[in-house]
Amino acid sequence: MNKINKNLKDYFLPICLIIVLSFSRLIPHPWNFTPVLAMGIFSGFYFKNFILSSFVVIFSMFIGDLFLGFHSTMFFTYASLIIAVALGLFINKFKFIEILFSGLASSVCFFVVTNFGAWLTLEMYEKNLAGLFQSYVLAI
Repeated sequence: MNKINKNLKDYFLPICLIIVLSFSRLIPHPWNFTPVLAMGIFSGFYFKNFILSSFVVIFSMFIGDLFLGFHSTMFFTYASLIIAVALGLFINKFKFIEILFSGLASSVCFFVVTNFGAWLTLEMYEKNLAGLFQSYVLAI
């Protein structure tokens, strides 16, 4: 019985995070304003387990995408979320500067990676350096 209670305790928070994060993508919210990156950082920091943290974030996104639809740049979106998890792993203590850095770094990584993916996969950009620059400028 103790082993069952320990397993429930170990997986209760990840399951709750998956449910809440998935639901947060489905409820009305400002455009591109969901807590997914923040949850990636938090998961990496809190669980200190790259596999579990990545699973929480990616599975939450996948559930949301089942309802919202899949797109050609999903690989890049998911990759940038895994970067956020990795940044969360490097937070040692709950210090303002570490949280600020990881938040800013994950946002910049998300911007760079996902817009590179848009440039690479969408036909609206020329496949040269000028087209890549255009994809970043238009994303702002």
